[in-house]
Amino acid sequence: MLLHPVLKHASTSLLAVAFLPSLMAGQSPQAPAEPPVSSAPAETQTLPSQPGKPARKTPEQQRAEEELRQQTKQRILGVIPNFNTSNVQNAATLSPRQKFSLAFKSALDPFEFAAAAADAGLSQWENEYPGYGQGAQGYGKRLGASYADNFDGTLLGGAVFPVLLHQDPRYFRKGSGSFKNRLFYAVATTVICKGDNGKWEPNYSNVLGNIAAGGISNLYYPSTDRGADLTFERAMTVTAEGAIGAVFVEFWPDISKKVFRAKQ
Repeated sequence: MLLHPVLKHASTSLLAVAFLPSLMAGQSPQAPAEPPVSSAPAETQTLPSQPGKPARKTPEQQRAEEELRQQTKQRILGVIPNFNTSNVQNAATLSPRQKFSLAFKSALDPFEFAAAAADAGLSQWENEYPGYGQGAQGYGKRLGASYADNFDGTLLGGAVFPVLLHQDPRYFRKGSGSFKNRLFYAVATTVICKGDNGKWEPNYSNVLGNIAAGGISNLYYPSTDRGADLTFERAMTVTAEGAIGAVFVEFWPDISKKVFRAKQ
């Protein structure tokens, strides 16, 4: 059970294809061969590097790095990480490495441990998962389960499946339009997302990530709280929490402006 749905926002291509052009017909055998030219778009080509030096980043890769640097500075109220939200609708495509880096940064943030500790305390107070027992031992088990739930969900839905399925794990904040349109957009992002090609498509990464994380939780939840039914129930709960978190992230800047403006 997670108390911080904002943090759920929260889905590898390991093959690279190189194209070699054929030599011009009728070329003299004595003429030096023309160097091969890649057919990939200029902005996605990897710039050549000198022996012993790493390849230079393309403009697209550099833009993605800069946008990620800005994203990973985002915190709500200066505390809650909001790293997975992009305010740039046409943001640069993330590489597999960048997707994993973003997921790990979110999952390993100190706030995640604090949130898991609070979640475990509430769970013990309500005697949720009684198989864990009470006391320090029961609290420790609940703490570990709460953090593992969030870590698994973040890594699977935010990196593993997005890499495998070529999908972007970020939430792209709309920021304008009517309240109704923005509300519908935020809720819909739990089941639709942007692909690496920039087109909207079903958010398989989020759905499969939640189901997979629910399945893994059967390894450490009490025997009375395991099974296929409970796995899908937990996945649906986390997906619903993700929708609530998306709505909060979408409207938080508007709320923040009004609150702090009123104080001033």
